[in-house]
Amino acid sequence: MRVAMIENMKNTPLGALGIALEEAGAKMELFRPWKGEALPKDASAYDALVVLGGEQSARDDDTHPYLPELARLMRRFEGEDKAVLGICLGSQILARAYEAENLLGTAHEFGWKTIGLTDEGRVDPLLADVGDDFTIFQWHSDTFALPDGATRLATNGVTRNQAFRIGRATYGTQFHFEANAEVVERWRGEHQETIERKEPGWLEKYPELVSKHAAAADTAGLAIARAWVKTIRSQTKLPEATDT
Repeated sequence: MRVAMIENMKNTPLGALGIALEEAGAKMELFRPWKGEALPKDASAYDALVVLGGEQSARDDDTHPYLPELARLMRRFEGEDKAVLGICLGSQILARAYEAENLLGTAHEFGWKTIGLTDEGRVDPLLADVGDDFTIFQWHSDTFALPDGATRLATNGVTRNQAFRIGRATYGTQFHFEANAEVVERWRGEHQETIERKEPGWLEKYPELVSKHAAAADTAGLAIARAWVKTIRSQTKLPEATDT
């Protein structure tokens, strides 16, 4: 199982997603276009594509000129029926890839929040094991319109399109299901000034919030990660058996 991982900013932890991929024995190859590295050219070399979050918007082409190419790459993987996953910024780029509108600065969410499933989400392989609603970590201000032909899977009162699917196994999640307690603790340490500006008082309440929400979010996040990994179809061809 070969997975191309696209990093959009420095040191983006994989958290629950990394656990699920390691359990499956996946071989992960990291690409850092934000640092000037080239994106993968040949979709046939991989079984799946993951596009991680980042601090830029999905339309910041001036500062991140690789974004249009990345959007096309996500669409190309989907067109070849490969598993695709966009998390937070990745979901916004996926929406862009299918010509949906990116809505910048219209949906502020930070911290552990409740997400509800749509009727379609309750039976979708990605989310069928998390219940009618679940707690998960959020960190975004942007969102997007639902692409034509996509299926809305999850929603809440702030962000209508929390998760969607295109085709068989191309998913966008606005929420950070990969952000388990270990990842959130790392973010808390590395981005204190940014967090205080975004959500004043959150750092002070952090111990209480961890105690209240982290365990449930970790359970839901790992279930989602494992479910997405199961959508990956390995294209590796095994030798054909011969008669003896």
